[in-house]
Amino acid sequence: MDPELKSKGDASMDYKNVESGIWPDGYPTRRPQRSPVRRVIMWSFIVSLLLYGHLMFNGSVYEFLSSGLLDKKDALALPRSHEKPNFIFIMTDDQDLHMNSIQYQPAVQKHFAEEGTFFSRHYCTISICCPSRVSLLTGRAAHNTNVTDVSLPYGGYPKFVSEGLNDKYLPVWLQEAGYETYYTGKLMNGHSTATYNKPFAKGWTGTNYLIDPGTYIYYNSTTQRDQDEPRQNPDDYSTDIIASSAIGFLDEASGSDKPFFLGVAPIAPHAETKHSEDGGVAFYDPVPAERHRDMFPDLQVPRTPNFNPDVPSGGGFIKTLERQNDTVIGYNDQFYRARIQTLQAVDDLIESVMGWLHDHPDVLRNTYIIYTTDNGYHVGQHRLPPGKTCNLEEDVNIPFFVRGPGVQKGKIATYVTTHTDIVPTLFELAGIPLHKDFDGEPIPVTTKMEDDAPRRSEHVNVEFWGPALFEGIYAPNGSGLAPSPGLIDVMGPNNTWKSVRIIDDDHDISYTVWCSNEHELYDMKNDPFQMDNLLAEGRVQPQSVFGYDTERLVARVDALLLTLKACKGKTCTRPWDALHPKGNVRNLKDAMHRKFDHFYMKKQRKVTFSECANGYLPWLEGALESIPYRDKYGRIARSGRWEDMT
Repeated sequence: MDPELKSKGDASMDYKNVESGIWPDGYPTRRPQRSPVRRVIMWSFIVSLLLYGHLMFNGSVYEFLSSGLLDKKDALALPRSHEKPNFIFIMTDDQDLHMNSIQYQPAVQKHFAEEGTFFSRHYCTISICCPSRVSLLTGRAAHNTNVTDVSLPYGGYPKFVSEGLNDKYLPVWLQEAGYETYYTGKLMNGHSTATYNKPFAKGWTGTNYLIDPGTYIYYNSTTQRDQDEPRQNPDDYSTDIIASSAIGFLDEASGSDKPFFLGVAPIAPHAETKHSEDGGVAFYDPVPAERHRDMFPDLQVPRTPNFNPDVPSGGGFIKTLERQNDTVIGYNDQFYRARIQTLQAVDDLIESVMGWLHDHPDVLRNTYIIYTTDNGYHVGQHRLPPGKTCNLEEDVNIPFFVRGPGVQKGKIATYVTTHTDIVPTLFELAGIPLHKDFDGEPIPVTTKMEDDAPRRSEHVNVEFWGPALFEGIYAPNGSGLAPSPGLIDVMGPNNTWKSVRIIDDDHDISYTVWCSNEHELYDMKNDPFQMDNLLAEGRVQPQSVFGYDTERLVARVDALLLTLKACKGKTCTRPWDALHPKGNVRNLKDAMHRKFDHFYMKKQRKVTFSECANGYLPWLEGALESIPYRDKYGRIARSGRWEDMT
């Protein structure tokens, strides 16, 4: 039976006799009359249960004590509100998965890979810091938060506030559910000495932020605690400050009778970023802690097939890039080595947090710990300088680990998960009802959740607007770029695109439409480094991909991307249901049936852009939703299920 029908009851039961006074099991609908005394007893019991449940849910037993209605010795016999789990969320900045950074972090291997589950197909839904963090904290895609850049007019902390999201994100919701909430480290770009109190970020019990312009200065960072004035830290290493704050907040949280959420967000391995007086920004090598400066002296960027390749690859401006010379390659190795060195202090932070938890085993037993990053990163792949923002696997497929009660140890989960799934997952673990406007769904992180979970989606929607961002000191050269004297101009050419990844047992596909209306299609099973764009201009298109005629496959994948490009809520996780409301198509394999050829190839709209904009401007993005499949009589074929009609 469809899992969605289980909670609706057995559809085969005959309810037509209920109106005549007979239940389906043959019992009369009329119940014997109870005496007034029995009614009073029954209702007193129900009210007591409701009151008790309210107190436990809100963690307010001890507040109730002050009213004098409950004796303290009786209250101590009640269960504490720690029945709800705690959460520790550790998030690095710009950490790669595909350049093997995790392999150089023994603490991540020890405490997460061995003691928890690694989700190898986890994706950010936009590959740039601020928009990705906002999507993560709200459970909504960037086209729904409308925070699509790191600074105004399309992004940054002021945009987060103006979109009303300061009232509608994770810490606010957790506090409403009875949690204490703490955060230390970088919240998002544009959270600065000029904006931190306009207004203060809502929903936090205690904070110690890294804020601009000193967010990305490893020594002499700018921090701002609770509602205090910002301060400089000239002698302290940024990641060590965050580690110390995390331990302090754990001490504070352990003294409360409420469950807690602790966000820990060091900047490593992000480039050191400096702001000039004229408002410009420059990205330099990451700066490791003094104790780690001499580690990995010969380390190089992995020489994968897409590292500075002999032939051009990719789409958009990427395919125009020239090969990097030895000087640039040597610098890229140095930059990469510095990234790995900065992550050693993150390992020290992890050891501090886990040491505290092992000293407090009762807390550890009831705490879920997550390790991830905001987005991925590339260094030299496809001839690119250091950076992110691209539709490359290096930029969007990122580390994600979970450990805690009921989570399998040493497991590698290979189904698709995304950053928009994280808030729904925490809600599910905490017993908080999901919001209908979440664009993600709970990840089955525990064995029980796996047993109870409905089918997982096979896709992830990734999007980007605006210019590419280049980091390091050497600009790339190519016909798609303005001439450069050598030192880098941070802002690259327009890089607006929409992309979908489809991953299941039968398929591994990457499909992108650029704002120039250029298309990319990759068979990721046979071309995991995205070297051969099957739809490249001038290339002979293959007759088939994954055993399907290429034109037929592209028609389906384009329709899926169109359904996702402006999706909201359930449509983002169940796009095939929007295309086929009858419910008889649940994945790409189902959609490839030949009876749907005319619908997809002749009737369906296509993903297009009329202009390359720097932000989400829907009127420039062509059709915003797909056409649902209709039967031979022109009717939208719908299933008879109630959830499809509401």
